[in-house]
Amino acid sequence: MGKNENPSEEYFSAGIHPKDINENFEDDFQKIKEISAFKNCLAVGECGLDGLITIDEKLQEPVFEKHILLANEIRKPVIIHCVRRFSEILKFKKTAEVPMIIHGFNKKKTIAAEMLNHGFYLSFGKAVLQNVSLQQIVKDFPLEKLFLETDDADFDIQILYQKVSELKNISVENLHSQILENLEKITAI
Repeated sequence: MGKNENPSEEYFSAGIHPKDINENFEDDFQKIKEISAFKNCLAVGECGLDGLITIDEKLQEPVFEKHILLANEIRKPVIIHCVRRFSEILKFKKTAEVPMIIHGFNKKKTIAAEMLNHGFYLSFGKAVLQNVSLQQIVKDFPLEKLFLETDDADFDIQILYQKVSELKNISVENLHSQILENLEKITAI
């Protein structure tokens, strides 16, 4: 097996979630650097900033920046976990030379518009199935900047594809094709 080959055929991302950061994060980050070089590692993350956890922001921010610099170096997009820190995330956008995806987006329309204006992609999950305000955001959000996800929710993503295709008034097949096109645009698959 070569240096950049992973025995698994599955695609994945690699990062340190903000809740998992500790004072000795360097060892964990070294592992992230190693496995992010695998060809089937499509992105760096989930990483980012979380205003609801007890991990100090003075520790979260440099770890997040290290992820962005790694992503720049290996030319892979960044998957961002962001809770109550969207204005701070915008500051880090200046450092990024690669696409940035806000994962699990379920905030207000104004935040979605601000993220779009700054070039972010948004990934939507299960919340779209119940949240009418979020459904309107998805309906208005450009297909070229959209992803769908299960995250750790236990549900069939096809239900989400069906709902979003109805909101966008396109076929499930066309939605799937567009999301694959988005993925190909930001990764080297």
